[in-house]
Amino acid sequence: MWRLLVLALVVSVVAGCQTGSDTSSSLLTPSVNPTTENFTGTVDVGGSDSHPFTIALSNGQVNVTLTSAGPPSTIYMGLGVGSWSDPACTLLSGASTVAPAGTTAQLSGTANAGSYCVKVYDVGNQTAQVTYAVTVTHF
Repeated sequence: MWRLLVLALVVSVVAGCQTGSDTSSSLLTPSVNPTTENFTGTVDVGGSDSHPFTIALSNGQVNVTLTSAGPPSTIYMGLGVGSWSDPACTLLSGASTVAPAGTTAQLSGTANAGSYCVKVYDVGNQTAQVTYAVTVTHF
């Protein structure tokens, strides 16, 4: 009888441990799916082209990739993120670069919630109109 009492006590302790709530899943923050926006356009010699986008979360991550530009396909273009006030895109300090098209983000950083824009522009090396594609991923 004593053994059955000890066995019943052990089973109830083990069962109690297994029915407790799993707090590890409640400590995780919900995942936020990134928003990917693809923009295309043309840049005339000496010109620029801009596209607005909105970041909904404070301290949101932003990645900007110039995915294609040309002709020629090796041309370096100006690429920047700015504040949007229709129709103007004013580049943010430190948020621009000169780069060729590629598969990895040429610009990356964090930004507060708000209205932004991506700008693609001639850096003085164009001899004809350039067609481009840029991807902005933000969350």
